[in-house]
Amino acid sequence: MPYGVRRGRQTGVYDTWEECREQVDCYPQASFKKLPTYGEARDFVETRERNSSYSSAGRSAEVYTDGCCSRNGQYGANGGIGVYWGPNDSRNVSARLEGRQTNQRAEIEAAYTAAKQARNDNVTHLEINTDSKFTIDGMTKWVPRWKENNWKTIDGRDVINKQDFQKLDKACENMDVKWNYVPGHSGNAGNEMADQLAKAGSSK
Repeated sequence: MPYGVRRGRQTGVYDTWEECREQVDCYPQASFKKLPTYGEARDFVETRERNSSYSSAGRSAEVYTDGCCSRNGQYGANGGIGVYWGPNDSRNVSARLEGRQTNQRAEIEAAYTAAKQARNDNVTHLEINTDSKFTIDGMTKWVPRWKENNWKTIDGRDVINKQDFQKLDKACENMDVKWNYVPGHSGNAGNEMADQLAKAGSSK
């Protein structure tokens, strides 16, 4: 699928992420997007920009998050989190996961970090793009039921990752959060950058 670069070193439609990245990497407030067709990519480029694809505009914002954990579930596991707001954005995060080292905790922590940043920026409408169906299902399906059941599962057991989900739920409070699933390693530019940040964080 093609990439449309609306704001970068040279605007236009590009066939690969590598070509797109040359135009937007480290470019201030770059605006780019992966689209299903070349026609949609051209429309994106030609449409007058109202706000950057990855940076906050007014009280709305979009972000990509990812978590990883090498040797997940084994001795010596190392987790990392990645938060990607856009090229050369000072809010981008690449950090080591604190506490228990698991991939699921890393995914939740990355989303929490993004939500906390958005709250500090007075964002009221936030889109979180993640390849973690676990985090999305947790926040959209399970957390509401757990809260009604005093943070117990349907069969009365303690919720795994309870404190992590409670922290994320609190950060999203009074903020309109839209959760978008992005398949990992599918060529999505924002997801690829968040993945790189998470992997770099795990080695810190």
